[in-house]
Amino acid sequence: MRPAVIGRLSPRTRQKWPNVSAANRTAAVGTPIDPDNLIKRSFVSLLERGELPRIRFHDLRHTFATILLGQGTHPKIVQEMLGHANISQTMDTYSHVLPNMQGQAVSAMESALS
Repeated sequence: MRPAVIGRLSPRTRQKWPNVSAANRTAAVGTPIDPDNLIKRSFVSLLERGELPRIRFHDLRHTFATILLGQGTHPKIVQEMLGHANISQTMDTYSHVLPNMQGQAVSAMESALS
């Protein structure tokens, strides 16, 4: 959002939406995206049109992280992408995805030593 538009927002709106300048957080008219509108008007209707099960919007975040980790993306990269303050937060939340990585690590060591 352009600085001139941000300047016209009420102090309450600026406080509620501290990252309002991020383009991905504004509606087409330049106002902050209302989370209820995003979920009720867009997300739910997309799920219905796609005949997909109803899930929480936040579940997309977990799916994103789980897929990345399952495909071997380094946990530090996933932590940074999710915006977690530290790696332990990511590892505590997604450690269930990592057991197969033990086998991958053993195979990598075997390959290196043979």
